[in-house]
Amino acid sequence: MSDSEKGRVLGVGGVFFRSADPVALSEWYTEHLGFQTEKWGNTCGVSFAPADMPANAFTVWGAFEANTEYFGDSGQAFMINLVVDDLDAALANVEAGGAEVMEQREEHDFGRFGWFVDPSGNRVELWEPPEGE
Repeated sequence: MSDSEKGRVLGVGGVFFRSADPVALSEWYTEHLGFQTEKWGNTCGVSFAPADMPANAFTVWGAFEANTEYFGDSGQAFMINLVVDDLDAALANVEAGGAEVMEQREEHDFGRFGWFVDPSGNRVELWEPPEGE
C-alpha cells in the first residue's frame, strides 16, 4: 500500500454511548442477549471477534437525515445494530427482560430485522443475516 493509499477507514472499531447506569445496562445485555462483558476501567464493554460473525454479516456505517423516524421517537442521535443468530429468539429474550419490542419486522434478501428499546431508552436494531451459502 502506497503512502497515498494510507489513512483510510478499515471498519468500525467500536460503538460508545452514555448510560445513567452502565454496569446495570451491561448486565441486562449479558442476561438477555448473551453479551460477554468485561470491566474496562470505569466502564464495561464487550469485544466481538470478526470470526464469530455469520458468513453473510457485515458492518454498515450510515448517515441518516436529522429528522429520521428510523431511530424511533426517543430523539436519540444514533442507533446500534446488533447481529443475532435468531431474530425471534433474541426479541423474545429482550422482551422477557422488560424491553419494549416493536411489532414491526422487515425481511430482505440481506436478512431479517426487528427493534426494541433497552432499559436506558435506546432504540436498538437486531439483524439476522441470511444463511451462508
